[in-house]
Amino acid sequence: QVQLVESGGGFVQAGGSLRLSCAASGRTFGDYAMAWFRQAPGKEREFVARISRSGVVTRYSDSVKGRFTISRDNAKNTVYLQMNSLKPEDTAAYYCAGSTGGVVTTLTSGYGSWGQGTQVTVSS
Repeated sequence: QVQLVESGGGFVQAGGSLRLSCAASGRTFGDYAMAWFRQAPGKEREFVARISRSGVVTRYSDSVKGRFTISRDNAKNTVYLQMNSLKPEDTAAYYCAGSTGGVVTTLTSGYGSWGQGTQVTVSS
């Protein structure tokens, strides 16, 4: 499995922006479709965004569409999540995940590699 390490979380006021990064090592990064999930206290982990191996195809949850952008740099083995117009309901631990499966999925079960998470807190 690829090893994943997230960074870039922090505390921000509503309306602000953050950029999360997820650095990969150990396997060929380009073999993995990548995704971001998030988990708020007391809630299940939910899908945020996904990007194909080449970076051409992306998908977003309805709650972040138009505000968040997922991208990747395969030369740097890194996937990013640019988060704009943040809202208090975006507060959560954010996790990146990797999948070598051929089926596009927004389910946590479709991803075999996970980072440790980075906390994002948005104040009102």
